[in-house]
Amino acid sequence: MAIANLETAVRLGLTEDEYHKIVEILQRAPNFTELSVFAVMWSEHCSYKNSILYLKKLPRKGSRLLAEAGEENAGLVDIGDGLACAFKIESHNHPSAIEPYQGAATGVGGIHRDIFTMGARPIAALNSLRFGELSLGHTQRLMRGVVRGIGNYGNAFGVPTVGGEVYFNPCYNQNILVNAMSVGIVGHHQTVSATAAGPGNPVFIVGSATGKDGIHGATFASADLGENAAKDLPAVQVGDPFQEKLLLEASLEAIATGQVAGMQDMGAAGITCSSSEMSAKAETGMDVWLDKVPTRQKNMQAFEILLSESQERMLVICRKGGESQLLEVFKKWDLECVQIGVVTDSQQVRYYFHGELVADIPASSLVLGGGAPVYQREFRQPTYIDEIKAFDPASVPVPHDLVSIGRMLLQHPDIASKRWIYEQYDKMVRTGTMTSVESADAAVVRVKGTQKALCLSVDCNSNYVYLDPEAGGMIAVAEAARNISCTGGIPVAITNCLNFGNPYNPEVYWQFVLALKGMGQACEKFETPVTGGNVSFYNQSSGKDGIVPVHPTPVIGMLGIMEDGSLMTTMGFKSSGDLIYLLGNVTDEPCYCTYLELVHGTRLAPVPRINLEEEACLQKVLQKAIRAGLLNSAHDLSEGGLFVALAESAFASGAFGFDVHLPQGLRKDFALFGEGQGRAMVTIQPEAQNNFEQFLQQNGQPFYFLGTVVSDGFTIDGCYHGNLNENLHLYVHAIENQLQNQH
Repeated sequence: MAIANLETAVRLGLTEDEYHKIVEILQRAPNFTELSVFAVMWSEHCSYKNSILYLKKLPRKGSRLLAEAGEENAGLVDIGDGLACAFKIESHNHPSAIEPYQGAATGVGGIHRDIFTMGARPIAALNSLRFGELSLGHTQRLMRGVVRGIGNYGNAFGVPTVGGEVYFNPCYNQNILVNAMSVGIVGHHQTVSATAAGPGNPVFIVGSATGKDGIHGATFASADLGENAAKDLPAVQVGDPFQEKLLLEASLEAIATGQVAGMQDMGAAGITCSSSEMSAKAETGMDVWLDKVPTRQKNMQAFEILLSESQERMLVICRKGGESQLLEVFKKWDLECVQIGVVTDSQQVRYYFHGELVADIPASSLVLGGGAPVYQREFRQPTYIDEIKAFDPASVPVPHDLVSIGRMLLQHPDIASKRWIYEQYDKMVRTGTMTSVESADAAVVRVKGTQKALCLSVDCNSNYVYLDPEAGGMIAVAEAARNISCTGGIPVAITNCLNFGNPYNPEVYWQFVLALKGMGQACEKFETPVTGGNVSFYNQSSGKDGIVPVHPTPVIGMLGIMEDGSLMTTMGFKSSGDLIYLLGNVTDEPCYCTYLELVHGTRLAPVPRINLEEEACLQKVLQKAIRAGLLNSAHDLSEGGLFVALAESAFASGAFGFDVHLPQGLRKDFALFGEGQGRAMVTIQPEAQNNFEQFLQQNGQPFYFLGTVVSDGFTIDGCYHGNLNENLHLYVHAIENQLQNQH
């Protein structure tokens, strides 16, 4: 085949140095197919070449971990009773910004495949979404498409969407973020590794036919999203949830035969990625006959078959002699299963097309930890940090109408109910979702056949990370853990989806480095090691105003374990007369919060103070109090501060209000709407007051008695903020009203 030169390499996204390194590895100039393989496998999306040095610094070991980060397609955590939880979160940002329905749908499909190719049955899905200004028609079109894509795929596939988060900010106007998380259950000895073990073992492709969709999708995801990004539409894959459902059931049945030696889904870079990664992991090789791959388009070229990211496909290594059993299972499920190769001892991935060798590459040279390049980028503090340091709290006027501010906050898109979104998701399919009726800070899913349940949360306040990456990274982990602790779970591990701008921008890289430092410190403190995840760079938009990175958004997906599902604690008030306590401090700390930006237009201010010792103490106290049966409800304080937490607990009950009093001498706007960390609001029965306060004192937990749950009305320091129904109407219909007004 014709030799590919440096000009071709640059066009495919490689650098001059990388091209010369390829020549050195091959001991010759590459042909176009080989260069295409290196381009996708050395892209940021596949190789993590600009992030791996810092990812390795995150805590990656723990007593419950059955696989260290990066060893398998997803994290694997021991949950007891001979069972393990496989879970992972990944991004599908660029495809969703171009074609929101299919981009989001295939993101959901891809993350579920990561779980069931390990032998685990997916039991829950979550998502973290970021959109631009809700008032823009463009934002609304993207949001409608993404929500439909997630809902339609997940609902048809038969896995409940149990939780998530949605935020809006102008920095995401063009480059939205769509992060999908899947959680599955598997027996300890029923897992399958993504490895090409056993030279002589046959290699099968299973599932959908291969088309031209998604070619160079990994490269597309490793570049800036420009004004003309729509021309890259062929890089967006097309999903089929019904085909994936067949693939799920057939895969689990095939694994049960004992004839599967290895399995990996075909996500980014398709056959290229699965064949090279499985071979490198086993230190074997693979010969693949591309002309035997079932295609749905005529006259596909070798590189197109290799790089296609068509959905619902898997590469399966069968134990030699077990071919008939494997074929029988997939035939039963009406899925195409074709042998396209064989495992070798060559340590090379060799691709043939109609008898011609079209690519011959050392498998290890393509993968993370092997020959893929690793970079340390320059970083420097952005100039806007100086403005944050210059923030003067005295410059913020004291408002007089706190009632109107409270109502404005309840209608803020980041705070208001996301009912319009979650009602499009099936939360009840498989009947395992325990938080489908009552609201809790984390989603709770029962582990069938046991008494235990899983607590699941996704969290990140990207405004905090933008203002102070290290503290913001800590807060993202702390809030995820706090949500699980408020619900009755014990946090055990995290997965993460690290969404940042261009790593070649020194200010973006500074955000990345410090955010990971903060995340790592918090994970160490809460004993929640990182099981794996996804790095998504190049999330920025180029237009008439230049290149604008999104706010750094390191989303934390956290797993918690509840040893008995009866411990589940919800946020809603339970009875009139119950006592309301704030665990932590009533503080009027003048720092960045939704209120400060919404009412005063101040975006650059210090983030709320975070103290990991205080956070850890609070969470231990919550966990102990729930197990002692002391709490009727629990809800953490986050966006909107104390006022929003009180309102949300009233809304969740659907029947009560509150009458509370704040300490004297505090500035009321920041005391009510400030977003101080390390705090939770709980309710108890009146007769438990003495025992509860003694318990808190014995455990060194600061607290403040706020007031009582009442039959109706929101009253603070004698000031009436309206009744339950009028506030609930504002909260529930805010997003729907904006959508209808702009439709």
